[in-house]
Amino acid sequence: MYDLAIIGGGPAGVAAGVYAARKKIQTILITKDFRNQSVVSHDIQNWIGTISISGEELVANLEKHVKHYATDIDIHEKESVTELKKEGDIFSIKTNKGEYQAKTVLITTGSARRKITVKGAAEFENKGITYCATCDAPLFTDMDVAVIGGGNSAFESASQLTAYAKNITILQRSDFRAEPITIKRVLAEPKIKAFSNVELLEIKGDGFVNAIVYKDKVTGVTTELPVSGIFVEIGSDPVIEYLKDDAVRLDERKQIIVDPKTQETTANGIWAAGDCTDGLYKQNNIAAGDAIKAVENIYKYLKA
Repeated sequence: MYDLAIIGGGPAGVAAGVYAARKKIQTILITKDFRNQSVVSHDIQNWIGTISISGEELVANLEKHVKHYATDIDIHEKESVTELKKEGDIFSIKTNKGEYQAKTVLITTGSARRKITVKGAAEFENKGITYCATCDAPLFTDMDVAVIGGGNSAFESASQLTAYAKNITILQRSDFRAEPITIKRVLAEPKIKAFSNVELLEIKGDGFVNAIVYKDKVTGVTTELPVSGIFVEIGSDPVIEYLKDDAVRLDERKQIIVDPKTQETTANGIWAAGDCTDGLYKQNNIAAGDAIKAVENIYKYLKA
């Protein structure tokens, strides 16, 4: 029987594990591995306290940090949670390897980015195709780039890119879904242009991306746009397939709804932090901070 079960091993899970260990909360941390979405980034420049670090180095550092406290918490790697249910006041967590009980649960399983699937997409992933403008924008200084997507995140990413890229072209398969005020403000930037109702046909390159081909669905005209980078912003899906439909309340995007003050969910005894929640701004620093906030509240719940 554990006081706390942490599900997930990304920045949120690691931060929670470190804080739980230091507070001597009897904890189990269950994770498939310690890799997260940022592992594909070659140069992360916004991880606070570190000027520049690769995604691989960041993941290795996070894993090393939490394992420093391995004598204070139980770390179960290569395990995937298959079911989470409550029996009385106790939670039962089933995995592919066993079953555990805990008084409280912190969900930090993050989300999975939706990926484009057109010809060339797999070949040029991490070779010009990126899924994080905040992480990788500096790598495309003075280059022409494209942003795929039409929601707020796509337009916000395009706005961030103006500090680095030469020209930014937004391509959206349907009508734009961003808020009108966001669209107006972003498109007021001379560097940015946007096209809706286009079909992506192919991504071309020679070792690295050098063009994206798309077709206007209205006119039927095909265009080959020279670009050195492609930023994909078509959303992500929370990794919460182990949750029953009524376990916690979800929003329309299947994100776990939390109290931003405490990270509590609508289910007593369950907290959540990071990209699997409805919190704004999906960033490593924010995920870690929210997880720490959750552990502080869990400690109060268990001990106070």
